[in-house]
Amino acid sequence: MNWVHIVALLALIQFIFFGYLVARARSQYNVAAPKTTGDERFERILRVQTNTLEQLLIFLPALFIAAEYWSEGVIALLGAVYLIGRMVYWRSYTADPNKRAFGFMLTAAPSFALILAGLAGAVFMA
Repeated sequence: MNWVHIVALLALIQFIFFGYLVARARSQYNVAAPKTTGDERFERILRVQTNTLEQLLIFLPALFIAAEYWSEGVIALLGAVYLIGRMVYWRSYTADPNKRAFGFMLTAAPSFALILAGLAGAVFMA
C-alpha cells in the first residue's frame, strides 16, 4: 500500500469537501455566485477553502519530492499531520478566525518539514 499516495488523495478529497461546504454555505447564507462576500459565516468557509488551495500548492509537491528520498511511513505521517491541521483550521476558523493559529501551525509545520526533507534529499542523496 502506498501511504504517500493515499495521503495525497485524501488531501484532494478534503479540498473537495471544503468546496462542498462553500456551495452549501452559498445556499444557506444567500450568497449567489459569483459573489465572494456577504454573510461573514459564508466568508469564513470560503476563506478556509481558499487557504487550503494555497496550502495544497506547497504541500503536494513537497510531499512527493520528500517521498523520493525518505521513508514512506515518515513522509505519510507528516502528511497525516497536515490533514489533521487542515481540519483543525477549518473548525477553528469557522468558529472564530482569531483562533486559527494552532490549525495553521499543524498545516505549515509539516509542509515546511517536507520541503526541508526534499531539499536535503535532493542535495545530499542525489
